[in-house]
Amino acid sequence: MNHIAENMYAVEIENAGRNGKLKLTRRPTPSMGDRDVLIEVHGAGVNRPDVLQRRGYYPPPPGASDLPGLEVGGVVVAIGKRVSRFACGDRVCALLAGGGYAEYVSVHEGHVLPAPAGLSLIEAASLPETVFTVWANMVTRGQCKAGDTVLVHGGTSGIGVTAIQIATALGASVIATAGSKEKATACEKLGAKLGVNYREEDFVASVLEVTDGRGADVILDIVGGEYVERNLRAAATNGRVVSIAFIGGVKGEVDLNLVMKKRLLLTGSTLRSALVEEKSELASEVMHHVWPMFDANTLRPVVHKVFPLGEAQLAHELMERSEHIGKIVLDVRSARA
Repeated sequence: MNHIAENMYAVEIENAGRNGKLKLTRRPTPSMGDRDVLIEVHGAGVNRPDVLQRRGYYPPPPGASDLPGLEVGGVVVAIGKRVSRFACGDRVCALLAGGGYAEYVSVHEGHVLPAPAGLSLIEAASLPETVFTVWANMVTRGQCKAGDTVLVHGGTSGIGVTAIQIATALGASVIATAGSKEKATACEKLGAKLGVNYREEDFVASVLEVTDGRGADVILDIVGGEYVERNLRAAATNGRVVSIAFIGGVKGEVDLNLVMKKRLLLTGSTLRSALVEEKSELASEVMHHVWPMFDANTLRPVVHKVFPLGEAQLAHELMERSEHIGKIVLDVRSARA
């Protein structure tokens, strides 16, 4: 075990709610369990659930750190007594239930993966939350496979850029929605067959036109609200509509006649509160199926901007403006400079 300071720099939420802010502070370095690894964090991914937590809408599950941050990249500096998969010095990335905006995180070894070869730890930090979410929902629940047409909403979000690349690597054809012509073009450069500017085009009509009226086999939705009804119209017979966020609202109209007539599957999930065993199994699937995509160069991280840890508030403000294409990452090493 390396020498590890008793205290660390971290970013905490001050006055969670509409006017919640992020501030740099000092916290005790987290303790470890027998199956945990302690990671010295180099980069922490910024995700929309972090913003929701700051605004008071998404509290951490019981037992999780109150600090924001659901994914990190870094180096293992200590291991628990029963850890068998990792050793000190390993370059890794990890999925967290919280606590990523900090110099150190303690996490169950089952939720840790080796950083893909050739990637920096800043790039590796941008992967776990989105890759795990996309695989669990688009592939496991949505049953995405070669030959499918996949509609991805929010194509230039962290989820979107990952979903486009993974679906394409699996042999599916992707249609992605985005909020500008520039972003729609960025989706196509990532591999989408068509990028749709939802501010100027009707994505339902676009999907039906591209598929000769058949519709999308899989729809990955981060919007909810009015998109619920429109997704049903855009779906193909036996289509799978998977909800993973609700930027547009938690309620929408469901036409049960369409659900029955098209034999649609409506499903969704949240990852943060999943059981340790479920996340460990998912990590194993990602390691087996997704990590080889990095070796084949069919999946690459898309990092829009890197902020110093002390500028986490600015990173959140960028995300709230939806000006980014890809992931936003915090450089945690900057706090130690």
